[in-house]
Amino acid sequence: MNTPLISPQFASSDSEPMIISTASHSSQRVTQRHGHSRGQLLGTLQGLISIEAESSQWIVPATHAVWIPPNVQHSLLGTHGQFEGWSIYIQKNACAKLPIKPCILELSDLLREAINRTMSWHNSELQPEQKRLIAVILDEIRTSPQVELALPMPKDMRLLKIALALSDNPSDDRNINEWGVWAGISRRSLTRRFTNETGFNFTEWRQKLRMLKALELLAAGKPITEISLYLGYDNISGFIAIFRRNFGVTPGNYQRAMRNRLSWRNFTYTSIQNDNHINDKLIK
Repeated sequence: MNTPLISPQFASSDSEPMIISTASHSSQRVTQRHGHSRGQLLGTLQGLISIEAESSQWIVPATHAVWIPPNVQHSLLGTHGQFEGWSIYIQKNACAKLPIKPCILELSDLLREAINRTMSWHNSELQPEQKRLIAVILDEIRTSPQVELALPMPKDMRLLKIALALSDNPSDDRNINEWGVWAGISRRSLTRRFTNETGFNFTEWRQKLRMLKALELLAAGKPITEISLYLGYDNISGFIAIFRRNFGVTPGNYQRAMRNRLSWRNFTYTSIQNDNHINDKLIK
């Protein structure tokens, strides 16, 4: 679904309300590349979201949230699995002390509950305790740890061609020489440029892509054996070991936790780091 959660006028309004809070329940959401003068924090209660901003792609689980500063171009590439999402849009002048670059934030229980509380506000005149809660939200966004769950995309068109091909078919196991011939770039240039432009060597980048794709497929309820084969692993035990090394939990436990809505903060992200119905609440 491409319908914005709020109107472009609200998303770019500098007038009251200070925060616009929205919730979304949809089997699939996609939005085209766009920007607005309000800052946006978005995340999920259930399912995953894929976000693109400033030449990077993020696949974000419900343990984390995405911060988009004012006037940064971005798009929602898609949602994955049974989806319940939320967003808050913050006046530009209230974003002065918030992160100036798009980033992924570790979502504290306090921030999650504070945002959830705002969804029930209907009154136009906020009470003192509600104003204090908005201040808490802003402080939590400012101080929340930033984590590296992003998938950086290379800028060189030849490397981007490879990256997009792997995104479409992560099981493609061509080696670096074969990819170089296919894209028309020497092995030496491919190796050097891939590291310089993404921060990962080619092998590391491909493994990170596969792990982020695994999160999508687990959210969609796909069987673990099917996911392992789709991602190009010869045996399921190898896939389970790599997934656990990256996320600190087995794929089966991760999928069960998603299904049962367990506390996401039990999951430790380790080596991955190197609407059909819309309910809008206006908060002044």
